[in-house]
Amino acid sequence: MSDEAVETVELKARPRWWQRRWLLWVATGFVVLGFAGAMAVQWGLRQMQPLLRKKVVETLSARFHSPVELDRLELSMSRDVIVTGGGLRILYLAGPTRPDARPNAPPMLVVDWFEFRTGWRELLRPTTRLVTVKVRGLQLDIPPKQERGQGPDDPKRQGQSALGIVVDRIECTDAKVVLETSKPGKKPLEFAVKSLVLTDVGTKKPLNYTALLVNPKPVGEVRSTGHFGPWQNDEPRDTPFDGDYQFTNADLSSIHGLGGTLSSTGRFGGTLGNLTADGTTETPDFRLDISDHAMPLHTEFHAVVDGTTGDTYLDPVRVRIGRSELTARGAVTRAVGVQGHNTDLSVVMDRGRIEDMLALSMKASPSLMRGTLALKMHLVDPAGPVSISRKVRLDGTFAIHEAFLNDAKKQQQLDTMSERAQGKPKLANAQDAPVVGSSMSGKFSQANAVLQIPELSYQMPGAQVLMNGQVELVGSTFEFHGKVRTEATASQMVTGWKSLLLTPFDKLLKKNGAGVELPIKVTGARSTYDLRLDLPHDTKAPSVVKGPGPAVVK
Repeated sequence: MSDEAVETVELKARPRWWQRRWLLWVATGFVVLGFAGAMAVQWGLRQMQPLLRKKVVETLSARFHSPVELDRLELSMSRDVIVTGGGLRILYLAGPTRPDARPNAPPMLVVDWFEFRTGWRELLRPTTRLVTVKVRGLQLDIPPKQERGQGPDDPKRQGQSALGIVVDRIECTDAKVVLETSKPGKKPLEFAVKSLVLTDVGTKKPLNYTALLVNPKPVGEVRSTGHFGPWQNDEPRDTPFDGDYQFTNADLSSIHGLGGTLSSTGRFGGTLGNLTADGTTETPDFRLDISDHAMPLHTEFHAVVDGTTGDTYLDPVRVRIGRSELTARGAVTRAVGVQGHNTDLSVVMDRGRIEDMLALSMKASPSLMRGTLALKMHLVDPAGPVSISRKVRLDGTFAIHEAFLNDAKKQQQLDTMSERAQGKPKLANAQDAPVVGSSMSGKFSQANAVLQIPELSYQMPGAQVLMNGQVELVGSTFEFHGKVRTEATASQMVTGWKSLLLTPFDKLLKKNGAGVELPIKVTGARSTYDLRLDLPHDTKAPSVVKGPGPAVVK
């Protein structure tokens, strides 16, 4: 094909100039329309933004009868209208608070950030219905009840205006609820809420909630589901509140002096200002730092939480530790000027075991003895960073029955001593001699990890020991002084020529109706001890005998 023929074919295949211009104009038109549409949307959003902001402020103001401040509100367009905002403040709740009653009070409700989606048609309706509102950084601050007055009559409070916005679901993160106390100097009661979901949100019915709270001490997470509301306009503290909770894997080591992993379940109900709770706790490895012996701990409790003072009243708490059971009643009150709580309890133990208490409080293993234990005591644990074992204060009485030493050899020595004290020396070393159970009773007090026992009566068949002394719980050392009194005389405790030799001394050793009365002392550390005559000016170092239980007086 010639060059002229090829040029002719190319000219015929090339589009005419007016055909190319038509396509250009169409493309340009679409661009212009798109740009105009975008400008229109932006103009519409700018026009709708102040209207929506006004709607949000008026809705919240009408709902809570309070001035409302909103720092920012922005609209953006995707498939739906996306609304974001922040700096929301409701200055006071429910209207009865006088503006001049708390001149420097913080806002009652603060929201750092929120977001929701809706459609154009919903925005234009008198009442906008929102499916989900997301909230971050919410803080609710409720003042003491007695600081709230009716204030001047407000015509807006005669009837609540219709809400402009209705919400089906609210999702909150990083929230905090603060209940201020009525006692001067007392820190408010604070609840840190990691996440909170509210559903069926309405003005005249309870809403459903699911919450995840952070418990500061012991450290752990509490999951709770229940009902909240309806909101009480005149007094928010009277708003109904109930639910079930689960508190799992709480680390007790976050409380100085304790150890173990606690789990708890229960149910509560009442109002924000007055809640009643019933639940149980399980700690399979509960321990104190002074002994570090792990023991199973189970509790059942009934508690009343006073939101006005931040105090909790326990009546009762039933405790089972090891094989021992006790009941406690009292209060856990928020300290004034110090971080933490003061615990004040009255404790009664009718069915206890002395080996459980010794294992919990002393490092000795095995414990010195076993037997039934009954006690009554007053326990005070003041607030502060000091270990519980050092700061707790105890005062009470105790009684131990059917007590036996855990060391078989030392128990046999005790049996021998009992037979001699009864005037039965021939049975003292018999293989079929009965095993002797003893009993103890006395008074005790504890402070600064030192257990004081000013009155101790130890009894076994044929003998009585009256002593006083103290136990250093941290080092597990002890020292007691007193006297031993026997039924038999000195000559009746032995046989043969030894009996004849001691007969002249019977009258000398008799005292206050006892066959023999001698001063004694007991000293030791952990599972080592020394029992000897407590002679004046006795400065000789004790010969330490290993193993629990008393030795024969020499």
